[in-house]
Amino acid sequence: MATKRDYYEVLGVEKTSSDDEIKRAYRKLAAKHHPDRNPGDEAAVTAFKEAAEAFDILSNPDKRARYDRFGHAGVDGAAGGGGAGFGDVGDIMDAFGDMFGDFFGGGRKGGGGSRARRGNSLQTSLTIDLLDAAVGCSRDLEIDKHVSCVTCNGTGAKPGTKPTTCDYCGGRGQVVQSQGFFRVQTTCPGCRGQGQVVRDKCADCRGSRVVSRSSKITVKVPAGVDNGMQLCLRGEGEAGESGGPAGDLYVEIHVKPHNLFDREGKNLTCQVPITFAQAALGTEIDIPILTGKHRVTVSPGTQPSEILRLRGQGMPDPHGGSRGDLHVQFQVEVPKKLTKKQEELLRQLAELDDKQVSAHRKSFFESLKEFFGATEEAE
Repeated sequence: MATKRDYYEVLGVEKTSSDDEIKRAYRKLAAKHHPDRNPGDEAAVTAFKEAAEAFDILSNPDKRARYDRFGHAGVDGAAGGGGAGFGDVGDIMDAFGDMFGDFFGGGRKGGGGSRARRGNSLQTSLTIDLLDAAVGCSRDLEIDKHVSCVTCNGTGAKPGTKPTTCDYCGGRGQVVQSQGFFRVQTTCPGCRGQGQVVRDKCADCRGSRVVSRSSKITVKVPAGVDNGMQLCLRGEGEAGESGGPAGDLYVEIHVKPHNLFDREGKNLTCQVPITFAQAALGTEIDIPILTGKHRVTVSPGTQPSEILRLRGQGMPDPHGGSRGDLHVQFQVEVPKKLTKKQEELLRQLAELDDKQVSAHRKSFFESLKEFFGATEEAE
């Protein structure tokens, strides 16, 4: 599979470019590669779709932010699909045709035919834990969405009847209004851009062409997905109009914090407590990893907060790169209570090190006895 080009490179703009600069760059490319200007040129059609896909992502603040953070995986989903997923040139003109007006001879030609329109995309969220994110998982979601009415086959008309051509716009779906020297093309208010009107409405959808239904959808979450990433399920959005393709479903992933591992990208950090003796003398201990436990060697003289790096024990890369690492950070614990034997041994160690330490703490009753003895002598 060919590697997709960077969207900023496609439009020929910088990552710091403004919305207006991105829009101007897209208009220039769309005019250059539009199929009407390049009949029979498949390369021009491909370039036209590529520019529209890039503009769809970079002109949307949310999509652009996800792309800047995660690259194509942040906007394409697990399957690595293509951005906005435009099926044909008609989809692109439906989405961005208003930017050009009559520049490409836009609008519907007469004849009363309702042009197919892509359905709206939907968005939802899914929460998983870190271990599921590490290996990938499948989850079922219940989604309420509009689907094509089966009673009228999505026409909106009562069975046995058909929509008729809109008298207001003559089936074009667009009307042109003159204001002095200017001519403004707008969506027809009579048919709302459909080019057709329904006289006898379907009893089930009441002429809307769609009905609301609850649908169960299985979401396959890829291994290594990070918090805030989005998966795109093609064709799982709202039903299209007049035979147009359905929209997409975007699923935003939320990964719950873990009580043992802190995550930063592909890498994980685990805080592991050890005793002073273990840090000074060295030892072998079992530490947690994503798949269970792993034995590591604590080197003699290990310092507080020292980090041991375990290569390849972090999170997988959802983009297909190398796996991350696990950083084991040792925390040397100082006991709050000591046995008499422990205290004696530590004092001997302090004498060997020639280090000054606090004196032996007297018990409350020893201090009380000395206090009473002192007061009796004073009398």
